[in-house]
Amino acid sequence: MKKCLYYAAECGTIIYFKKRRGEGERMSVHEGHRQRKKEQFREHGLDAFADHEALELLLYYAIPRQDTNPIAHRLIERFGSLEGVFSAPACELQKVEGVGENAATLIRLLFPLCRRVRTSGGRHEVIFNTRENIGAYFIELFLGERREVFYEACLDAKGKLLACYRLAEGSPDQVTINMRRVVENALNANASLVVLSHNHPSGVALPSKEDNQTTLQIKRALADIGVQLVDHVIVADGDFVCLRDNGLLD
Repeated sequence: MKKCLYYAAECGTIIYFKKRRGEGERMSVHEGHRQRKKEQFREHGLDAFADHEALELLLYYAIPRQDTNPIAHRLIERFGSLEGVFSAPACELQKVEGVGENAATLIRLLFPLCRRVRTSGGRHEVIFNTRENIGAYFIELFLGERREVFYEACLDAKGKLLACYRLAEGSPDQVTINMRRVVENALNANASLVVLSHNHPSGVALPSKEDNQTTLQIKRALADIGVQLVDHVIVADGDFVCLRDNGLLD
């Protein structure tokens, strides 16, 4: 490496530094690639990206001075899919070469943030008028969940979503429900109808005996305040089962 000599007139100091050959050129090419990817997203959206490219783009904002393409490839190879990456524990993410604390935090933020947006209401109107759109709504909420979680969706008389509450979070195979909170949520939302949902991280959406018993208890508690329990949806592995289909809520 060639050593360069500079003279700083302001302080009369001689400064020596080493410059690695080609470093400036490599950074220019790398930054140009990032800029092109950002422009591609702005013009065409995420549908124009392969899975690893979408992850590469996200990682720009946690890893500022590395090529994130190979890191994205390593993450998908390690966890099998984008969903696998975003639902992986932070400690496992950081075992992948190139992934530090900042990148792991950013990745782990995505699913909880999407759920927060989904349940926050706003101008996007959600109508629970078919079995399919009810199931699709809750499948999206449970993406990346590794423990059982229980939700209560409060609706008006026409099935419009008024509020969606995250009731409880438990272990990988059970969750405990506070019956009083179920009733309070329905009252606070001024609901006419309620739909319950929880997930089975084990991958089997069939209801257990305890699921059926809990559903009937909640149905009676809501009926006491004039609110109808419309359905209880169990989600597992991108599929769902509605307890109304089993005649439990007739």
